[in-house]
Amino acid sequence: MSQQPFSTLKLDSELLDNLASLGYEFMTPIQEQSLPPILAGQDVIAQGKTGSGKTAAFGLGLLAKLDTAKLQIQSLVLCPTRELADQVANEIRRLARGVPNVKVLALSGGKPFRTQAESLEFGAHIIVGTPGRIEDHLRKETLKLGSLTTLVLDEADRMLEMGFQESVENIVRQTPKARQTLLFSATYPEQIQAIAKRVMVKPIMTKVESTHDSTTIEQHFYKVEDDQQRLRAVRLLLLKHRPESTVVFCNTKREAQDIATDLRSHGFSVLALHGDLDQRDRDQTLVRFSNKSASVLVATDVAARGLDIDSLDAVINYHIARDAEMHVHRIGRTGRAGSSGKAHSFISDKEGYKVALLQDYLGRTIEGEALPQASLLNETPNKPEMETLLIEGGKKQKVRPGDILGALTGEYGIEGTQVGKIDIFDIRAYVAVHRDAVKTALKKLSEGKLKGRSFRVRVLRGHPEASQKRSYN
Repeated sequence: MSQQPFSTLKLDSELLDNLASLGYEFMTPIQEQSLPPILAGQDVIAQGKTGSGKTAAFGLGLLAKLDTAKLQIQSLVLCPTRELADQVANEIRRLARGVPNVKVLALSGGKPFRTQAESLEFGAHIIVGTPGRIEDHLRKETLKLGSLTTLVLDEADRMLEMGFQESVENIVRQTPKARQTLLFSATYPEQIQAIAKRVMVKPIMTKVESTHDSTTIEQHFYKVEDDQQRLRAVRLLLLKHRPESTVVFCNTKREAQDIATDLRSHGFSVLALHGDLDQRDRDQTLVRFSNKSASVLVATDVAARGLDIDSLDAVINYHIARDAEMHVHRIGRTGRAGSSGKAHSFISDKEGYKVALLQDYLGRTIEGEALPQASLLNETPNKPEMETLLIEGGKKQKVRPGDILGALTGEYGIEGTQVGKIDIFDIRAYVAVHRDAVKTALKKLSEGKLKGRSFRVRVLRGHPEASQKRSYN
């Protein structure tokens, strides 16, 4: 597709001249697809990766319809982190350089509330902020959205991943119904679809494809003789491919526990999911795996029902599934959300009948491949990038994601980019933080307060029933 120049758009000369001075001559694919409907006032869902030019797409849309003569809040951009909010605010200011008297204000945690409230008293045209801090200003009535004409949800999937769905929906309820809503997201899971259905009106869907075929699942089959060789084969594949997240499917809960124990004894970060776990341990297991605090999840098919991990890199079938449809269901959990995936399955001579049925179902010949070289067993497994902090307070204590994010990223805290997924249950909350920032994060949450209260905080390690607080003395 040939690139279209910005000059083909119905933009004021001030904006076009400034774009030229910034070196913005041609639109990126996401700008080319989304800007025309945005400028036409339509609701738009734009799916594209970071770096695709989405900020300029919605930024130009906001500026094109802005009435600078009215010092009222006309646009609100919600971002998942303080760093992104600051970045977006700065980019909008750059795009607005040729337009006189445009006031853009960033509102996020980690900065004095009173200072922000005073700035709001002087008025603004465009607000860029994080859900938690925007909610705070709305609750204290230092921010009012009665004049809003455009709402932007930037990196919507990341906001939901960090636990901001309730906050976002609360904010949306306080905006005028007659508004334009723009949703930008790298992925488009069911949660995002549900929100879009509730808050948008006949949205135009635009999508920039990734550079590879996102529907491809690379399947491999390996011949094994016994369970001892299967255990060894799991380790070899994990060490060769080093996936960030892998599910190992097996047929019984005893197998699940045995595989997890074996992998753990060889230094892998692994959790087991089976029917013997109580609800609390199941919740903790799923939270830690989905937030990247554990690299491998060993699960039975029954226990894995409802497992929804968009960025799963690999699936390993310890045994062939009981039927062909289950096999396809298992491997379909990888290769999602714009990523390619790998599916590795072990087969033996005893499973010839099931393999024959699977061949017919898949329409391909299945031949056993050679396993990776044994020398890989001398290598050290990868450590997960994140760790999970458990906070002994949740929805019943009115703890919100914004409270946790603000406490972590406040003065002498950690960067918003070091905070991962936030999950809040009735009486507990979980937050993933980068392993290099765990010590600081634990100190901030343990010594600080949430909702004016102190809560017990500990690091989760090992398997859920053996979790214990780590000492940093």
